Amino acid sequence: MCGIAGFCGNPGNWKENIEKMNKRMVHRGPDAGGIWASDDANVVFGHRRLSIVDLSENGAQPMQSASGRYVCVFNGEIYNYKKLRDRLLNEKKVTAFRGTSDTEVLLEAFEAYGVQETIRQCKGMFAIALFDKKTGKLTLIRDRIGEKPLYYGFVNGHFVFASDIGCISVLDDFHNPIDTRVLQLYFIHGYIPAPYSIYQDIYKLDAGCMLEIDAPYQEPKVSAYWSVREAAINGQEHPFKGTRQEAADELERLLKESISEQMVADVPVGAFLSAGIDSSTIVALMQAQSSRKVRSFTIGMDNPEYNEAVYAKEIAKHLGTEHTELYITADDAKKVIPKLSWMFGEPFADSSQIPTYLVSKMTREHVTVSLSGDAGDELFCGYTSYSSIDRIWGKMKGYPYGIRKFCSNLLVGNPLIKNNQILQTKAYLLGAKSAENLYELSNAQEASNLHIALEKETYPYKHNSQPYGALKNTQNCIMLMDMEVYHPDDILVKVDRAAMAVSLETRVPMLDKDVVEFAWTIPMEYKKQGNEGKLVLKDVLYKYVPKEMMDRPKKGFSIPITQWLKEPGLREWAEALLDRKLIEQQGILDANEVERIWRDFIDNGNWRIQIWYILMFQSWMMDQKAQL
Repeated sequence: MCGIAGFCGNPGNWKENIEKMNKRMVHRGPDAGGIWASDDANVVFGHRRLSIVDLSENGAQPMQSASGRYVCVFNGEIYNYKKLRDRLLNEKKVTAFRGTSDTEVLLEAFEAYGVQETIRQCKGMFAIALFDKKTGKLTLIRDRIGEKPLYYGFVNGHFVFASDIGCISVLDDFHNPIDTRVLQLYFIHGYIPAPYSIYQDIYKLDAGCMLEIDAPYQEPKVSAYWSVREAAINGQEHPFKGTRQEAADELERLLKESISEQMVADVPVGAFLSAGIDSSTIVALMQAQSSRKVRSFTIGMDNPEYNEAVYAKEIAKHLGTEHTELYITADDAKKVIPKLSWMFGEPFADSSQIPTYLVSKMTREHVTVSLSGDAGDELFCGYTSYSSIDRIWGKMKGYPYGIRKFCSNLLVGNPLIKNNQILQTKAYLLGAKSAENLYELSNAQEASNLHIALEKETYPYKHNSQPYGALKNTQNCIMLMDMEVYHPDDILVKVDRAAMAVSLETRVPMLDKDVVEFAWTIPMEYKKQGNEGKLVLKDVLYKYVPKEMMDRPKKGFSIPITQWLKEPGLREWAEALLDRKLIEQQGILDANEVERIWRDFIDNGNWRIQIWYILMFQSWMMDQKAQL
């Protein structure tokens, strides 16, 4: 795990600028740093290293290929790099390697097979910048699912890129204004979906995409080399034909293979254990393949409503792991809040970012790499919302859309139900065009009605720019939506930024290409029956952990933020950020609406998640002001 950065077009003070970019992301790579510039300094790379594989200088970056043609900075891991290395040697494309790093293998593969073919062969998580000295082409590549971040864009006419958007904002010539058209999306989701960022002219490279740009580095071309949508469609067209037990056996085989590859490192490796199905499965399969005790890590809270540590401890004992747990207090969690805007670099408001940071911080005291159980819900139909949407759409779809839309418009504007939130929501959802649109509207309905941002224009994005009905099954359609937007832009952002803030590498075995593609072939009845989801994943887990040990309500990885915001300390912090004069002076949010939402919470107890979204936005705004 590392951090990469760079720019094109010599700004005159290129060395100072690349050093500032490197310094801003030192937490992503505390072990070493390096820079490289072309002879005319027209292309400049920066790198910060967290040493995981080949801890010697042979693994240092920026790295050049043996011939000197290619230069690369690379963040992430290529899990199957040893197979790729063996192929290069067997085919005599390479006579010998200088070291044992995956970066060197990647570079020689680019030279031997070309960029497209090499990436097609690679399994891993990565953000790559590759410069071809021969052609002058710069190529940026992001992994298939979006585990590793990669921002790009233009600052004062110069093309720039970085793992961390904060690296871009420290450049001397950075004056890019806030892109207010993303705020409606932000206040719907609590994050800014790719390809957008909080700044104008700065973008996130989408998962599974490649960007190419030639001198004079003004016209980037973005193309997809893989897409989860195509994987899902192909999987549904070629469904798994075996029994549910056979599906579980194949899933177990693929997960074991993925976990085995992801446990390879020259530093200590462990795993998060939250006591849920997903993380328990990962830890169980890790321990099943390890000759020594696996290190597992859990945080707990004194409040039993939010505490799963006691169950995690039981599971760890049953599996025989070397388990570490840390009970955190409200004060521990509250101390994290001022760090969040720096940690994420742009507004981000999934409040589970706080416990994620705390478990990462504790884990980093013992290991350098931690495996995570993320993606089980999105791949194996675990969220209860999937059943809800399926049930509601099943009732709605029998009525013609034109009639439903007419009734929706009529009711939404009806003053008789203006103050009835439940009826307003039902009226709004009545106008859905499809199951996907119903899911989109269910997430957007309240935020759309709140009008928090003064800017009313917004951007199209994946949810409303893709055709509906790509998959026949309603729940599969919604899972695909989450895998395209929510998972890469919320879950993976949260884990990456929180863990990298303490220099911890995280790996997600369920996002292995073969696991993801197989998951889409599994029939829905093997994933969900009634309200019970993740059936085939549970079939794998129950080989290692007794079913009765797992049969309990899911509590999630959350904190009592609604309670804390009413208590002394955090309430004063919040009210300072929501000060009417401050918001009016900023001129971005509607001060009347913000005040109304806050008073409704404080006076009447009506919590809206947008309160946290507003606070995270305002906290980020204040950090920006402090940096000026």
